[in-house]
Amino acid sequence: MFRTIVSIILWPLALTVFVLGAFIYILLTFIFKPTQLYPVANIVCRLMLLAGGQWLKVEGRRPDKNGQPYLYLFNHESLMDAFMLGGSVKHYITAVGAEYQFSYPIWGTLARRHGAIPIKRDKLTKAIYSLDKAEEAIRKGISFIISPEGTRTLSGQLGEFKKGPFHVALNTGVTIVPVALMGAYEAKKKTDWRLSPGILTIRFGEPITANQYKSLDIDTLRAHLREKIQQLIDNKSEGIK
Repeated sequence: MFRTIVSIILWPLALTVFVLGAFIYILLTFIFKPTQLYPVANIVCRLMLLAGGQWLKVEGRRPDKNGQPYLYLFNHESLMDAFMLGGSVKHYITAVGAEYQFSYPIWGTLARRHGAIPIKRDKLTKAIYSLDKAEEAIRKGISFIISPEGTRTLSGQLGEFKKGPFHVALNTGVTIVPVALMGAYEAKKKTDWRLSPGILTIRFGEPITANQYKSLDIDTLRAHLREKIQQLIDNKSEGIK
């Protein structure tokens, strides 16, 4: 009952903050490039989390923007994930997102104006085309966030990783940053409309450069990154193999 009452209070507040923040950001994209607006994105994302009853805690060393591009790979827990990353990364990042999300009112416009790339997972040819566009952007110095799981967890546990992000890494030589998100699953489960106020933790792992993974095949790299992210979730010390 407590969660229901709290959620009835928080949802209108969170939606109001989101609509206002998105409206301001979209307007600003007609004046400034999205690459210049990351401080605004940081603020809007953190305000969005606060409106949803969440306090964001950042752990680990955030990569220097001068070392871009980066490919941030993270465990997909909740709809809170994008706001956690957007509120903590100190440079412009964009994403590859499910195509259906781009049809959502406001969110779809925001994603397109921000430079996100839609991907249709069940259509191989279109998915490859989307990843090719991401690779092209990375070669121009743009950093991306991608969830190797492809969709939100239903159990709270780390799922199997798809190969797409690792094709992108091997094809571009981008520096990979493993990221662990904690607390988001409990804050808003995919199967439950209610919110649970609390602390969300984002933990950044050590960047992995192309020289450290270029000799690995795609399956080995995929398994390696899954292990790295699981270590971060479990708060275990990590080392490059």
